[in-house]
Formats: sequence, C-alpha cells, structure tokens
Amino acid sequence: MKNRLRETWAAGKPALNGWLGIPSTFSAEIMSKQDFDSITIDLQHGLNDYAGAVQMMQAMSASDATMMCRVPWLEAGIIMKLLDAGALGIICPMINSREEAERFVGATLYDPDGYRSSGPVRAGVIYPDYHNQANKQVLSLAMIETQRAVERADEICSTPGLTGIYVGPSDLAITYGEDPGLDRKPGVVCDAIQHVLKCAKDAGIKAGLHCMAPSYIKQMYETGFNFASLSNDVRLLTQIVSGQVAEVRS
Repeated sequence: MKNRLRETWAAGKPALNGWLGIPSTFSAEIMSKQDFDSITIDLQHGLNDYAGAVQMMQAMSASDATMMCRVPWLEAGIIMKLLDAGALGIICPMINSREEAERFVGATLYDPDGYRSSGPVRAGVIYPDYHNQANKQVLSLAMIETQRAVERADEICSTPGLTGIYVGPSDLAITYGEDPGLDRKPGVVCDAIQHVLKCAKDAGIKAGLHCMAPSYIKQMYETGFNFASLSNDVRLLTQIVSGQVAEVRS
C-alpha cells in the first residue's frame, strides 16, 4: 500500500498538502496533478459531503498523493466511513483533551489498537492486503486550535497511536482574543504554535499547520514543522482570477 506522505517523512523531508473545499471532481483532479504529497478534502468548512468526497477520491485515483479528509467533528461514524471509502488519513478538528484524542485515534484503528469497525467497502478494493496494512498506514492528525488545547498539548501529543497534530491558526487566534487569520506574525499566537510544535517533537509525532503563503510555509519548515497546507482551492482560484482581472482593468 503506497502512502506518499509516510514515504516523504521517512526520507526526512517535510510534506506539502493541498486543500479542497470546492465540491468538484474536476477541480479535485486538477489539484491532484500539482505535485502535492497529500490532498485533503474538507468536510468541515468546505462545501463537501460524504458522497461527494467519495467521488472526488475516485477522480484523484491516478495521483500518488495521499488522500485525506478533514471530518466535520469528532464523530466515529464519519471517520470510519471515510476510511472505508479510501481515505488514508483523517484530520479531526477541535481536539481539546487527551480523552478526545484517544477517541479520535481509536476510530481510525482496528482492534487491538482501536475500535474501528471492519467493512472497508472501497479501501479493500483499491488497497492490497488492506486489513493487515491499515493500522500501519492510516494517519491521524488531531487539530490543536484552542487555548485549552495548547495548555493540554503535551498530553494530547502523547496519545498512543496518534500520527501528529495539525494547528488551526485562525480558530486558535480567536481563543486568544485576536482576529482570525493564517500566517501569524510574532506574538501570543505564534508563541502558542511554537509550544505545540515543541510538545509534538518531544512526543516524537508529526506537526503540521495551515498556511497561506509559500514563503511562510518555508519558514515553518525551518522551525521544524513536518507538514503544511498551502491555502485552499477556493483562495487559490480567487487569488489568480482577481489578479488577472485587476491587471486587465488597470
């Protein structure tokens, strides 16, 4: 079972993730051709539902990027359904405690490591020897995006079986009384992000975050992050089109 994300990390390199909020198989296919190490379908704030996510994964099947999904919330049913449909990684929002992290990880792993129910309806078709490989290959990334989670980052990061954490800077900023936004400048939110990174490193797990600019991603790689998302399809499309239109109008 090929997992480009794990292979990238095994080679000692940081990984780049694409982010899909547009419910379109064609735009998903286009994004999957752009040399991302992984692609995440967003079912939380993106306009995607389960049926659409399955079709988008099918449309991206020719790509070697690792297919992942961000679930709407910590709910075992949708986590298991997306894994059964072929996702090799799950990003779960608003993990605020060790207990929530354990529930999340457990939903991604078969017994004896977790409580995931067996029924890989599509995953069993597209991945060889799926049942025996799943616990070794499936990725679980817990989102740290509140002040409460930062304060408990050490216990969250030490959760057995957790692949890594994923920082959501916008929600995190709100809980510190600041305006939402990515690519944070030095201040209390950046300090919190660096604390979470240290906890992840100390626990020996991966650390990722959502970014806007390529230059900021490179900075985060240099600080030790293993994984970063480059904006999302909505913002990238808006940025290109608005820039082109403005140039014509100028």
